[in-house]
Amino acid sequence: MKPSTHTVVDLFSGAGGMSLGFHKHPSFRIIAAADAELGKPSTGRGKLQCNSSYNLNIGVSPCSLDLSEVEPEQIREALGLDANTGISVLSACPPCTGFSRANPANHLRDDHRNSLVRKSAMFAVELSADIMVMENARELIRGNFSGHYEWMQSYLSDNGYNVHGRSYMLSRFGLPQIRERALIIAAKKNLPLKTLESLWEGWEVSSSAVSVRRAFESIDPSADGYDVYPRFASKAVEERVAAIPKDGGSWIDLLCRQDKDELLTDSMKKNVTAKRFGSYPDVYGRMALDKPAPTIKRECSHVGNGRYVHPIEDRLCSVREIAALQGFPNDYKFNGSSISNLYRHLGDAVPPLISYQIAHTISWMLSGNKPSIFEAILPGTQLRLTDLSRSSQLALVA
Repeated sequence: MKPSTHTVVDLFSGAGGMSLGFHKHPSFRIIAAADAELGKPSTGRGKLQCNSSYNLNIGVSPCSLDLSEVEPEQIREALGLDANTGISVLSACPPCTGFSRANPANHLRDDHRNSLVRKSAMFAVELSADIMVMENARELIRGNFSGHYEWMQSYLSDNGYNVHGRSYMLSRFGLPQIRERALIIAAKKNLPLKTLESLWEGWEVSSSAVSVRRAFESIDPSADGYDVYPRFASKAVEERVAAIPKDGGSWIDLLCRQDKDELLTDSMKKNVTAKRFGSYPDVYGRMALDKPAPTIKRECSHVGNGRYVHPIEDRLCSVREIAALQGFPNDYKFNGSSISNLYRHLGDAVPPLISYQIAHTISWMLSGNKPSIFEAILPGTQLRLTDLSRSSQLALVA
């Protein structure tokens, strides 16, 4: 066991994206985790198979708990923790599906899973965690149902915490992907409150570092999942993908072809007739090598769900390529679950490249020692120390 001083509990732990950042930091030790492994709404508990991936990489076996059924006063016992176990950090990242703008229904009704945000705050108080961290969809803070965040903020404040919440484009911190997420850090009022902005103050990352090209170049060919990807469902899909222009093309480009009637699906033809496109051009889209990837979502294992086709090759991006775009290091291992579940594990995850920076920020809060930004770059990812430079704004001030 490493000589760690700060303990971490991870609720809604998934495949370990948040925990991995703390696990890689020498000052933290994961002592408990929990996840119900809920896949699609139509599937039951345990179907997502993420707990075995978590155990494989973190060395802790998560409790199979549906946290919506656990009362705050039961959480210690449910996790197997005694009353004297001190908890430095509680990670609580409940499902974001109910907040995400990707689901049109979220503009109309409040998903029952959103109440888990409030419950997470209650868990933090019950566990007397020194710090709580949460990552979720940006709509948690500024969407139709931001009342859940406002309630959480008020509840934690009333129980002795300072709370900071903000939405960030994570490419700002070196993630090679267009991913906007809400990050919330709450700390007991005797502790200083720091953020990723504090950690990155005066520094910026080069644009080339957050490209698909760089992410793919960083992959070790021996890394787990290197050549794992689903095959297309039919010959027609193969031909359609092969006809899409390389490096950023989409099905919209097929409209210029003489054989478009054979290549387009009925749904595509209907949208063309109705001139209804919206985000639909991303369907059957290729990633562009010299741009950040689009947002990696949980259902990224199908060409019909977004711009997930390889920039050059006529296939979907592999499990390892998606992992690289999500900031997972080369040494992360995948379990033997279904391929579609592996993609869901990645799409649901907090990018470890980001959680490693969060761990450094929280270590700073607990120890009083500010880390160098260079210490907070996760090894085994696409981000290099040479990608960092003093920010242009700072240069102008100087």
